[in-house]
Amino acid sequence: MSAGGAEVRVDHVVKAFEGGRVRALDDVSFELAPGELVALTGPSGSGKSTLLNLIGALDDPDGGSITLDGERLDRIQDRDQYRSTTVGFVFQLHNLIPTLTASENVQIAMFGHTRSRAARRGRARALLDEVGLAGRVDARPATMSGGERQRVAIARALANEPRLLLADEPTGALDSATGKRVLALLDEVRRRRGTTILLVTNDDQVAAATDRVLRLRDGVIRGEEPRPATT
Repeated sequence: MSAGGAEVRVDHVVKAFEGGRVRALDDVSFELAPGELVALTGPSGSGKSTLLNLIGALDDPDGGSITLDGERLDRIQDRDQYRSTTVGFVFQLHNLIPTLTASENVQIAMFGHTRSRAARRGRARALLDEVGLAGRVDARPATMSGGERQRVAIARALANEPRLLLADEPTGALDSATGKRVLALLDEVRRRRGTTILLVTNDDQVAAATDRVLRLRDGVIRGEEPRPATT
């Protein structure tokens, strides 16, 4: 598996629903450079989650193309492998299995790969340590705070060393202090691993902490803003 972040190109993408009557995305184009942390913002219903689903190969565009390191996603033969090895997903509500421990939730992402049971356990422990949860390996979601659960979800998303991380409002259900810690963790992930991250958020403070902000409204990229220079 190649190291570093992925290069993503979204080229004139269109996605419609209701027999074409509703255009969720209308001629959307942008690029993500390897190792970038980019925020995607916009009001509810603007097409943000639809766009993440397309980049994650959970759905196909009706027009245009999406490429990762020059390979068109609609031509990938094994999408399950793409989603399990190239892309990691982090969701607002973490989607952990409540009956499993933190370690077991992380290990789930590694099922179907060649790692032994011992190797899965070791990697899960190492990832939980990396996200600051070394002491919560055997904890179940009901006993964890919202921030801890989200950190488990990030560890799970990193289990197979993805080159692209898609995060759909990962701080949306958290208080501001916890949200800042989760954002700092994502920034640390990309700095240490070189992972490319596309982060959906409606929080202006979160967006301002990224490298670049893409603003989506009515299915169209209405503006692009670089990160303000620090002094």
